[in-house]
Amino acid sequence: MTIRAFPSDLFAGSRFAVLGLGRNGAAVVSALLAMGAEVQAWDDKAPPGPNDFARDGNAARFIAAPLEELTGFEALILSPGIPHHLPAPHPVALLAQQAGVPVLSDAEILYRAVRKAGSLARFASVTGTNGKSTTTALLAHMLEKARVPVAAGGNLGTASLALPLLPDEGVYVIEMSSYMLERLESFHAATACLLNLTPDHLERHGTMAGYASAKRHVFDNMTPRDLAVVGVDDAPCCAQSQELIAKGLTVTLISVDNPDTVRGISAALEEAPALPGKHNLQNALVAQAMARHLGLSDEMITDGLRSYPGLPHRQALAATIDGIRFINDSKATNAEAAEKALLCYDRIIWIAGGIAKSGGIQALAPLFDRIAKAYLIGRDAPLLRETLETHGVACESVETLEAATMASLETAKALGVPVVLLSPACASFDQFASFEARGAHFIDILSRLDRVDARRETGSP
Repeated sequence: MTIRAFPSDLFAGSRFAVLGLGRNGAAVVSALLAMGAEVQAWDDKAPPGPNDFARDGNAARFIAAPLEELTGFEALILSPGIPHHLPAPHPVALLAQQAGVPVLSDAEILYRAVRKAGSLARFASVTGTNGKSTTTALLAHMLEKARVPVAAGGNLGTASLALPLLPDEGVYVIEMSSYMLERLESFHAATACLLNLTPDHLERHGTMAGYASAKRHVFDNMTPRDLAVVGVDDAPCCAQSQELIAKGLTVTLISVDNPDTVRGISAALEEAPALPGKHNLQNALVAQAMARHLGLSDEMITDGLRSYPGLPHRQALAATIDGIRFINDSKATNAEAAEKALLCYDRIIWIAGGIAKSGGIQALAPLFDRIAKAYLIGRDAPLLRETLETHGVACESVETLEAATMASLETAKALGVPVVLLSPACASFDQFASFEARGAHFIDILSRLDRVDARRETGSP
């Protein structure tokens, strides 16, 4: 695909305010300046310097200063983690409201930029509590295999406004969090999905109803010519699907418990090692429905399913040592996510721990009989150990991931267990910068163990 830049004068004469300069905010500033806009930006924790974005002749249009007056700005773009409503609006968000300046996400600005540049490229939006990243990546992979110009990002990987300009036949696949969805205005998806809804981010949205309401924005501005895809295996999504149908939208309902729905895709998934488990069946069914609406044939879709490589740190095979498979599912930062992995294996050595979410791992009790032994790491290892011991599960606190990995290998060999699963059910921030860093460390440990194993087999010193 030929990468095209947006016109350098696309937003000439427009002023934007940006608050928060992490991965998302920094990309927004760079993109807006490259499109000719004037930008004033600030970050409460890491204030920018006047020359931080001074390149390619942009210095005269960039102001590094606190946002104290927003009159005359076209929009305020807040980084996703900064609230504009609940639990309490950031003071700059209040300034925007008082000045009548819209608070927007970078996905909204991307949509406006694409249309202003004259491209008719379509947008596919993916949201839900779980499965967003896999569904986004899978749909983008299907399109790429079918030679459709595609760019994927948003909540996954590349920030929305850092994506290139696509031609008319192109498709943007955007993973959208509830934080992003609250800040859309004119964004119009040709197809959008809501995978599932379970309680999450309630500190931000107040109640489950508020969370569901935020997610519903994924379908804003859609018409009957577009396609809404909704997973209906939970009650909140069922309710949302009926509202969409009542509005006259075209809706495809997805249920992994519907034999007629599943039958057509089962054979392809048997040849898709990167999509194990019932949860990935839902992801695949949703991606299939969206891909069909975007013009892909069933043959193209099947080819995409079979060749999908998977995402890092999501049930990825990290190594096979002495016939034992080591699975890296570091992305599982809560019990619900770990449940998806545990359901995929009959007998495992489990590595878990870190900073536990509310409720710990008690919800996983029905799956504890699959665990031959658990090795627990991190701050809340004692909490997890208490739960496991109450249910008679053999477990041991070992503090570090390296100790857990080495002990797991020996125990798996001794007990004849075929799988060691890192699916922590906890956040990583007590020992690692991110779940990605945790997963990368796991892979590094295994690579060293694998080299030792190889030297042992060859007799090398």
